[in-house]
Amino acid sequence: MSTPGETAGETVESAREMLPDNSFLIQYPHVSRVVRSLFLTAFVAFGIGAFMGVLQALHRTGIARIVASSDYYTLLTLHGVLLVIVFTIFFLAGVFTWANTRSLDRPPVSKRFTWFWVVTMSVGSAMAGIAILAGLIPSIGMSADVLFTFYAPLQAHPLFYIGLAVFIIGTWLAGIDWFRQYLAWRGENTGERIPLQSFMVLTTMLMWFIATMGVAVEVVVFLIPWSLGIVPAPNPLLTRTLFWFFGHPVVYFWLMPAYLLWYTVLPKIAGGRLFSDPLARVVFVLFLLLSTPVGIHHQYVDPGIAEGFKFIAMTNTMFLLLPSLLTAFTVVASIEHGARQRGGTGYFGWLKALPWRDPAFTGMTLAGLMFAAGGFSGMINAGMNINYLVHNTIWVPGHFHLTVGTAVALTFMAASYWLVPRITGRELYSRPIGLFQVVLWFVGMVFMSAAMHRGGLAGIPRRTAEPQYPQVTFETVAGSVGSLRLQLAFGGVLLFVSALLFLVNVGLTAMNNEPARGLDSALPPALSGPEQSPTVLDNLKLWALIAVVLVILAYSLPLYSIVQGAGLYPPGQEATPAVLAPLLEVIA
Repeated sequence: MSTPGETAGETVESAREMLPDNSFLIQYPHVSRVVRSLFLTAFVAFGIGAFMGVLQALHRTGIARIVASSDYYTLLTLHGVLLVIVFTIFFLAGVFTWANTRSLDRPPVSKRFTWFWVVTMSVGSAMAGIAILAGLIPSIGMSADVLFTFYAPLQAHPLFYIGLAVFIIGTWLAGIDWFRQYLAWRGENTGERIPLQSFMVLTTMLMWFIATMGVAVEVVVFLIPWSLGIVPAPNPLLTRTLFWFFGHPVVYFWLMPAYLLWYTVLPKIAGGRLFSDPLARVVFVLFLLLSTPVGIHHQYVDPGIAEGFKFIAMTNTMFLLLPSLLTAFTVVASIEHGARQRGGTGYFGWLKALPWRDPAFTGMTLAGLMFAAGGFSGMINAGMNINYLVHNTIWVPGHFHLTVGTAVALTFMAASYWLVPRITGRELYSRPIGLFQVVLWFVGMVFMSAAMHRGGLAGIPRRTAEPQYPQVTFETVAGSVGSLRLQLAFGGVLLFVSALLFLVNVGLTAMNNEPARGLDSALPPALSGPEQSPTVLDNLKLWALIAVVLVILAYSLPLYSIVQGAGLYPPGQEATPAVLAPLLEVIA
């Protein structure tokens, strides 16, 4: 199968000749190739990760055990890394490359630099993936069964950690590329407001630069030297805290491109305009400020962190409800405006005027609806006292399958039905299949996530290949544990079928000889434009500085107390690098 938009021959050229002059593919053919490459990698990772997911669902419910339980954790690691890191971030990079170029109306500064970070991200992903997959072949002597939450004391092969480091460096280079693109635009447009999509890209990357400092220190300073045998096992609590310094804001790194699509593309598909440009900018500034200083709320049960620090993290987390509520108001108002432009009337009658037969619209709308449900379970996770009831139960994966598994993944799939024709010049293969696919994903997630939430309330654990525990009776008002397992497995199968339908539909679109129609990439101006918001919102240096200060206030004392209490390495372990020990003995 050829890569999207790269089939050679007269068919492609004749198709391009039929495209309007203002189509993104005609204006920026090189950028379109970059976006196609990023999307292709994202979709391959999505397919493999989805297959690992259905194997897990069937295994832990006891319906079909295709692999040994000892290999379950390899599948779980691969599922997590491919879906919540590779798929989401490669798709994000494609969306951000498209959005920054479209909104600034100029390509990246250097083609070579752009391809360099694409290759860097790809090489890092391949290294980490090889290390994980090798765990299925014991004779290789390489594994990385550390799950998505890669911190001590579980240890992976050095290739896994080095691959992660290379991948993160690639994302930094991507952010630098987008900032260079913006600075080149700024040099020619002094005094103008930052275009909204570019503003969203830049604020997201500022948050990412700050958030990845924690995982960079964890991986480069502790995990890579440890896996190479240079230093002993590091303090587990320290590496856990550094991971969650990154582990919670990465949730918003996945989510913010979905927000970009909800704010800018969804109103256009609905037939209207964004309700408020200023509110959209406020939301992204709030995410920049509030996303990182909350990671300790993942560590409520960790005994080495004082309760006061946990309470501060809980309070900070509650503030994150504000941008989500602002988004709900703004996006729904934008959709209603579109419906009324299409002739919709009445308090609720306007809902019938929306383009429900469009898979891009329906998919993104259902994703937003599921995100609201995820917000309610997220409030449970954020509260210290209630969190103790569900921590480390299957409730937690039930929650993040609503957020990254639906709000993000379903938005990305639905948006692909709108974006792929614009970057390939090819007509979507089947809108009915696309519509069925997004609805099927929604239904499958309702079954699976609901079963996970109810199972979590019954005390069913997460992250285990053997959740049966025959000596323990799980009590649940939602029905028998057996029925919950059937619901979980049924939902998982529906999700896998939906994933296959998506990949087939997108793949056939890439090979479709029919040129796409209606590819105008212009987005209508907001009802309330940027001129109605204070210019301080565009002061990225100010917001980045405040974000750094908030992170220092939230993490300096907890990290200091952890290091003071247990050191960089557990008590009793010699911190002398193992490779230097013989030399030191000779000197002594």
